Amino acid sequence: MSETKNNEELQQEETTEEVVETAETTETEEKAVDEKDQKIAELEAKLAEEDARYLRLRADYDNLTRRNRLDREAAEKYRAQSLLTELLPVLDNLDRALQVEVTTEEAASLYKGVQMVYDQLLAATQKEGLTIIPAEGESFDPNFHQAVMQEQDSEKETGIILRELQKGYQLKDRVLRPSMVSVNE
Repeated sequence: MSETKNNEELQQEETTEEVVETAETTETEEKAVDEKDQKIAELEAKLAEEDARYLRLRADYDNLTRRNRLDREAAEKYRAQSLLTELLPVLDNLDRALQVEVTTEEAASLYKGVQMVYDQLLAATQKEGLTIIPAEGESFDPNFHQAVMQEQDSEKETGIILRELQKGYQLKDRVLRPSMVSVNE
């Protein structure tokens, strides 16, 4: 009987050891599963962070390319701006020369030549998109006109431009120089 008892005790010890080992194995497996879940969660968080970073970079790149395209289009559209700005005083001087009253035949010949040069220069600048800002008789618009004087004319409405003192010019939709005008009070 003692042998049977020993066998039973041994079996119980083995069973206890198996249960302990199984419990330890289960705990180890659970820890491993928990560690894997934690690692998966960390990797998913990193992936989400990298996705967000990628989307921000992509948006920044798209904005940069759009801005560059708009800058190139503006540069092409207004490429002649500096040259035309330099030519405005020349147009003014030719315009003043054409306002002189001609009395002799020789002066009339010179006047005709200046008129031809003025017309040619004006046509060339208009091909590039330069336009004269209309002023006299128009309503005053501070976007296109610069009021340097006020006069009173009871026959015209308030805010109407009475005289243009210096022509204004615009390149396509950009004002190069506003018209200097006298406005009715």
